[in-house]
Amino acid sequence: MARRAVEQELSRERILEAARHLFVTKGYRAISMRSIGQHLGYSHGSLYYHFKEKAELFYAIVVEDFNNLAVQLNKVIKASPVQDLTKVEQLMIEFIRFGLDHPYQYEIMFMIRDEELLSYCRTEQGRCLEMFASIVRRYMNEDTHGPDFCRNLPLTLFLAMHGFISYYIQDRVTFEEVKPAAMTHVKICCEGLR
Repeated sequence: MARRAVEQELSRERILEAARHLFVTKGYRAISMRSIGQHLGYSHGSLYYHFKEKAELFYAIVVEDFNNLAVQLNKVIKASPVQDLTKVEQLMIEFIRFGLDHPYQYEIMFMIRDEELLSYCRTEQGRCLEMFASIVRRYMNEDTHGPDFCRNLPLTLFLAMHGFISYYIQDRVTFEEVKPAAMTHVKICCEGLR
């Protein structure tokens, strides 16, 4: 009975959120299952009901965060057009919004430096980039821009968004605080698509 009560109280979501925060603020190697449990006020043994090891917990965080970003980007694609913004610009704005409004998630997804963890992130980063690239290419005209431009532009735009987020994420500003700068940045980046 006590085991079931612990499982119900300590949800997978609570563990993921606490671990995400600790991995970003203290570093993956400095954090143990024991320290995550202590942070949550539970024994580390209670974490093992949900995750076999720390690496599995980290990968669950990465997958969840990339899935959340994909959901947000798909909403943009399905939404009605926004005045004065192309679909590509809307997509870029949403990506920047996600990064700045979810800094811990973004840092784990795209800014982790630990070599051991990069392998967990690279696969998901590649999927995210490919999804973004396929959407951008839908709105490009190869006859107008040429095949090299169409092949290279998605990565260029992706890196431009990442650079913007990386610059502002350090100050922990929200998207709304830098929205005018984000809009200008995106408009300039997409100038060649008009």
